[in-house]
This record gives sequence, structure tokens and C-alpha cells, in this order.
Amino acid sequence: MAMAPVDGALPVQAVHEDADILVLHKPAGLLCVPGRGPDKQDCLSARAQQRWPGALIVHRLDQATSGLVLMARHLDAQRRLGLAFEQRQVHKRYVAVVQGHMGPPDDHAWREIDLPIAADWERRPLRVIDAALGKPSLTRWRAESHDESASTTRVLLEPVTGRTHQLRVHLAAVGHAILGDALYADAATQARAPRLLLHASALALAHPATGEALNFHRAPDF
Repeated sequence: MAMAPVDGALPVQAVHEDADILVLHKPAGLLCVPGRGPDKQDCLSARAQQRWPGALIVHRLDQATSGLVLMARHLDAQRRLGLAFEQRQVHKRYVAVVQGHMGPPDDHAWREIDLPIAADWERRPLRVIDAALGKPSLTRWRAESHDESASTTRVLLEPVTGRTHQLRVHLAAVGHAILGDALYADAATQARAPRLLLHASALALAHPATGEALNFHRAPDF
């Protein structure tokens, strides 16, 4: 399924801005950083730099994923935030809608998917579960609700590690691919949504300059 084009005239939506950091909302279909080729230069970082000169990427979301993205306003903030990500001091939460009945929603217990992920070199940029070559990869998940008539489950996801496509690969590997996933879902599941139903809904971190505890939330539009 082709991703619908993103209107380049739309302004960047800032959830938070100060002298050190930006928290922006990335729409589905927009790259975080420029890709290869003149048709892939429009991206979140380029739009942000037009409004906040010098803004720097700290982490990324997949093009197909919507939600909160953290950027730095200067090099020192980028360094501090990069270290916080490396030390797993930045906590991220996602919302997804997946195929099938995934876990009981009534106990609200967190569960884990612990499967090693490796690059699929013959089909890059795809990733695969690989017990021999994969890097340790851990996702926490919790079922929020079931739609019995549609046979879908809304889940909360917390990636403990940060592998490329981790949430998409892990959910597909346990038989619950995300609706609209053009890379890891079968054709029927892919066709059930006009976009990937995966959204970065929450960020929690210590402010890189003040140490203040920050929590940001943005609900999905699905």
C-alpha cells in the first residue's frame, strides 16, 4: 500500500518548545530526516529547521508512524539527550491496532516480547527475527481493548530496546501484525487501514538543562 503524500505546506506542530528542546508531532507519511533523491528532501527535520534554525535530530520514527519526536535546539542538548537515549532514560509509549485477539484486556498487565532482531540483508530495509545473528530486542505490551466484530486489539507498547522496526517486527512475529503495515503484514491486514496504525503517544524524560521531569502526551487519530 503506498503511503499518501504529506502536504508540504503544513506547519510543524509543536507540543513543547523551549531554549533547549522541541517536542514535535510528526504526521504519518513524513520522513524524519531527508532520504536519497530530490523527492525525499521534505522531512520533519527540514521543516523544523525552517522555524527553529539549528534544530537537531535526536531520534527517529518510521516514515509510516505518527507521533511525538524529540529534537534538540543546540549541540549540547543533542549530546545530553543522545546519552539519555543510550542509557534508556527516555521512556516512550506507543498505541497500535493489531490483527486478532491479543491477550486479555481486563487485567491491564504488562507482558513482554523478547525476540532478537537482525537486518534482512537481501530485503533491506526489512528486519527479521534471527536467533543466531539478531540483537537482543525487548518490547513491553498491554492490551487495552478488543473489537470482537473486527477481530482487532488496541495495544500499548513500550520498546525497551530501540531496534529498527522493532514494534512492527515483534508484533508480526507473534501473529498480530499492525493494521496497515506495508512491510510486515499480509495483504489482507495491510489493506484494513489506509495507514500504519502505530502512533508514538507519550515521551517521558529529564530536561537536559534543568533535570526537570517532563511528560508529553499526544493521542492518536485512530
